[in-house]
Amino acid sequence: MIPEAPLERTGHGLVPTGDGWFVVNAREARWGDDGELGVYTRFEGDMRFPQLGINISVIEPGRPMCMYHYEADQEDFLVLAGEALLIVEGQERPLRQWDFVHCPPNTRHVIVGAGDEPCVILAVGARIDSTGDDWGGYPVDETALRHGAGVEKETTDPKEAYAPYPTRGFVPYREGWLP
Repeated sequence: MIPEAPLERTGHGLVPTGDGWFVVNAREARWGDDGELGVYTRFEGDMRFPQLGINISVIEPGRPMCMYHYEADQEDFLVLAGEALLIVEGQERPLRQWDFVHCPPNTRHVIVGAGDEPCVILAVGARIDSTGDDWGGYPVDETALRHGAGVEKETTDPKEAYAPYPTRGFVPYREGWLP
């Protein structure tokens, strides 16, 4: 039998502290504040899931969710609320609630908030090949740069790519982030 993972209540929300199955409500989970890149919850706590990454991000209009990148594994996105702009392989595509985006391995992409309200995105990605030195990278893309979501020099180093957007740390859920 697989045991239930313990959940620890921190000043920033609930986090799993061991292996096993668990249930946590997104409003009770620990959230991260990435400043201009929005807020998110990964559900994982300090231990990363080995096979699958999953998070909910809330991004403001005109702000990117992350930097334009590609990964060695597939990623998928579902717009839960609001509007967004997908930049994929240098092309712009508008997104609205319930739009689903599938990015096969090595697809260059980023999502930027759009409209008048924050956008809520569910993101899921495999973690089979997207680890180590060959995880993926941050290519230069003029469309992403125009939206503040691109790098000026190609890199595979996340610290270099995100240098303009320092992480602020963990925060508790704030009422109104989720619909």
